[in-house]
Amino acid sequence: MPGLDVIQEAGRQLVICNACRYCEGYCPVFRAIETRRDFKQGDVFYLSNLCHDCRACYYACMYTPPHEFAINIPQILAESRVETYWRWSWPAFLGRAYKNRNVTVFLAAGMALLVAALALVFIPSESLFAAHLGPGAFYEVVPYLAMVAGAPILFFYGIAVWLRGGARFWSETRSAPGERGNWKMLTTALGAAFGLEYLKGGGPGCFYPDERPSSVRRFYHSLTFWGFLSDFVSTTLAFIYQDIFHILPPYSLTSGPVIFGVIGGVALIIGTCGLIYFKLQSDRAPAAATASGMDYVFLVTLGLTALTGMLTLIFRDTAAMGSILVLHLACIAGLFISAPYGKFVHAIYRTLALIRYEIEQEQPHRHC
Repeated sequence: MPGLDVIQEAGRQLVICNACRYCEGYCPVFRAIETRRDFKQGDVFYLSNLCHDCRACYYACMYTPPHEFAINIPQILAESRVETYWRWSWPAFLGRAYKNRNVTVFLAAGMALLVAALALVFIPSESLFAAHLGPGAFYEVVPYLAMVAGAPILFFYGIAVWLRGGARFWSETRSAPGERGNWKMLTTALGAAFGLEYLKGGGPGCFYPDERPSSVRRFYHSLTFWGFLSDFVSTTLAFIYQDIFHILPPYSLTSGPVIFGVIGGVALIIGTCGLIYFKLQSDRAPAAATASGMDYVFLVTLGLTALTGMLTLIFRDTAAMGSILVLHLACIAGLFISAPYGKFVHAIYRTLALIRYEIEQEQPHRHC
């Protein structure tokens, strides 16, 4: 059901859910549904990004296939989410990555192979395959300028794409003019986003990987989320050590960059492997094929980046460090180039959807 058909089908199912209201206490999606009589494109886009895919409603619903109503809210909202990712991305030809995972694979793998090839061409073998010790050891393999030259460009490019998409989300999902939030609403929404509040599946946990409630998805998602933030802190501290205090890497095992890097790396490896494993075991009925493909590419790329980072740390005093470092930099480049067109974007739109939800809860129910 491409394009407009997805929006129409989502609207049909949401109207039936609004009439039934059996699942009204499960999550914010159903409380937001109650404030509407019909569901325009902006409403569908908003609700699809508010959904956390806990699947509680699917297993509770009496109208799922083979019933003639054919209600499958997790699946249709997942398809609508992918539609928003594609529509709000830029440029359009790269936005197709959301609907065709081969585009994302090509971007990530192509960039990684390019970095690896450049390393083999320009780094002498006696430097690449030799042990390097002491401050600045990494830069004896890959010069500092070569290591960081492209990172700011890719980073700020990704931020620009996400900001553009976030602005379009906020504009196109506005349900009424003059809506205003406050700091309390913002902090509540951010608390729900950072705490993964709505991955509880209405209370006992997500119905994942099957129809039994479990906290397994929330656990591995938390490891992945906080592991990524920990690695971001590690990178920030490394920047401060080097560019402010002029202390060159590699750093001691008790230093801030290494401690946060190890915590983040281990959490990411466990988190991404756990999510991949349980996704492979999960029920396919409430899932959207395009969304699942995008998830796998993202998790594999992120997991490989964390794994090669940890291996760089473990083997940094050996002759294997140079080649592993190049592999790590190649994975980082692949992650950066594919980030604007992968699952990273869901954190932007879901957080904005949670903020809009908190604002709506304080407004008169204009749609009732």
